[in-house]
Amino acid sequence: MRLMGAQLSLLPSGPPAPLTILGEADSRDVTFEAVPTRSVLNSPAATHMPFWSINPYIGCEFGCTYCYARDTHRWTMERQGGGDFESFENRILVKIDAPAILRRTLDPARIDGAPIVIGTATDPYQPAERRFRITRGLLESFLPHRGLHLGIITKSPLITRDTELLVRLAERHTVSIHISLAALEGRLVRRIEARSPAPHARLRALSRLAAAGLDVGLLVAPIIPGVTDGRDQLTALFRAAKEAGARRVAGEALRLGPAARRHFLPHLAREFPDLAARYDRRYGQRQTAGQDYTAALARRLDVIRRELGLEGGKGL
Repeated sequence: MRLMGAQLSLLPSGPPAPLTILGEADSRDVTFEAVPTRSVLNSPAATHMPFWSINPYIGCEFGCTYCYARDTHRWTMERQGGGDFESFENRILVKIDAPAILRRTLDPARIDGAPIVIGTATDPYQPAERRFRITRGLLESFLPHRGLHLGIITKSPLITRDTELLVRLAERHTVSIHISLAALEGRLVRRIEARSPAPHARLRALSRLAAAGLDVGLLVAPIIPGVTDGRDQLTALFRAAKEAGARRVAGEALRLGPAARRHFLPHLAREFPDLAARYDRRYGQRQTAGQDYTAALARRLDVIRRELGLEGGKGL
């Protein structure tokens, strides 16, 4: 977007107001803080993605080692007067006014048919949602409208709390839900996602949503080279998703931007030391494992989907 005759105000004119403490988790070392919010919808022009996006929370208790949203958390903390880079899992910033802002500013004509996806950066159904219900409030904001395309990405079975609401929304809009899961092996998942829900719990949630008639797919992202990309691994995961009611399975290889690189590569060296040298070669000067790996993985996913009769893509 070009701005004519004006410059962006990059820095506030005065010191930022301190964040409002909303409380602490009862049994976890986690603090919840309200973050000032002026807008909720992120446009395709801003994100360079073919959809609008909404993220109710900044930071995520699931603590996935590969998450690119760590930088967003750090930048926000810095704007508010400082913060610890490693506080991503422990200081959850809550967009407490997000539902009210969305109700006031949502203009379907401005969306112009593009999807609106909730949870593109941090999980909209992470544990904070039990307490603050921001995601539910956002979904309720869409009820007065018709004809939108709404997408949700989550690792959490908590989404089934809103099954009835999602069914009501699906009567007025196109609703696509994506349960994110990297592997079936619980111990393996725990090594790369510190606090995320167990695989069987996510598949059970997928099954409950599908049984309610909702359009549900599996998102395998990221697929971690040498860790979760085995053909037998992926086949078993895709089959389990289909048996649970998934209509489609999408997957993509690990990308390492600045935030993910700083956090993930040291973690990989500790957990999977035999892969460290190969990652240095593959990811040393780039964000991807290389075009040859990406193309080979895409072929593998296509073959498995064809064998199991699954659709590809995210349905967006």
